[in-house]
Amino acid sequence: MSAVTSSPAPLHVVLGTGPAGTTLAEELLRQGYRVRTVDRSGRGGLPGAEAVAADLGSPAAAREAMAGAAVVYHCVNVAYELQVEVMPALQKVIVDAVAAVGARLVVMDTLYPYGSSGGEPLTEDTPWRATSRKGRMRAQLDEVYLAAHHAGRLPVVLARAADFYGPRVVNSSLGAATFPAALTGGTVMALGCLDLPHSFTYIWDVARGLARLGQEPDAYGRAWHLPTAPAPTVREVLELIREHTGVPFATEVLTEPRPWGGFDEAFMAEYAELFYQHTEAQVMVSDAFERRFGMAATPLRGGVGATVDWYRGWLAQQGVEGA
Repeated sequence: MSAVTSSPAPLHVVLGTGPAGTTLAEELLRQGYRVRTVDRSGRGGLPGAEAVAADLGSPAAAREAMAGAAVVYHCVNVAYELQVEVMPALQKVIVDAVAAVGARLVVMDTLYPYGSSGGEPLTEDTPWRATSRKGRMRAQLDEVYLAAHHAGRLPVVLARAADFYGPRVVNSSLGAATFPAALTGGTVMALGCLDLPHSFTYIWDVARGLARLGQEPDAYGRAWHLPTAPAPTVREVLELIREHTGVPFATEVLTEPRPWGGFDEAFMAEYAELFYQHTEAQVMVSDAFERRFGMAATPLRGGVGATVDWYRGWLAQQGVEGA
């Protein structure tokens, strides 16, 4: 009698090891998939994942990094001042490579293609009206992705999220400009108006949603809004943070883009065209995803609590007192 051998789990390749890519890789490992992370250094550092160094601007390197993949997740981002120049070239290489290896492509996307909504809720059916350079660039990228899908070159799905928050999320409007100061009694930065609703997507919901789309080829050929809790006001988020930290802190509100802390002059100059996101309500609706896949968003209270705990440990590792 011959021995029965099981086939290996499908290989899922995650491009980019920022907060989204790393958390996604962890989620895929938890679900039992083979995982390969790809970045310039090859030091992804996740136990159980294969870490590969590759310059994704090189077609040959990209194809080699994706070889054998069933699903590829594009979670690569670049500095704001480089996006308009770099992202379209990066897209071409990634699309060509994914098509060459015969994989499906899940793209981590943004809300930028919608542009200003005048405060109206954003759904997957909201028209794309971006007027900013980066918003128009993202919309053009998405048109190319969807055209490649409908032309039969490769299966593509777009996954959109609001501003990230959660463990590992540092470069965000709800990141390192917020939690460290909140834990140490410093001054927390807030953007725009404290009393406008603003959606925030928990990083583990991003990871769970991307992983689910990787398993749902029938859902491709369109954009989906990843699970996101009902939009609070920024003031309500700050009050939740106060509850979890138990520390009084001050708040400085930037009503216009200007340098503050880690957001230097170069960054804020690039971000100025997107500052409308903080001067009107930004409410992202994820009901369609939640109904289709039966996946609810993490309640804000739980997500904020987990984020406070992560930042407390992060600060302690850096020897910060009072965290």
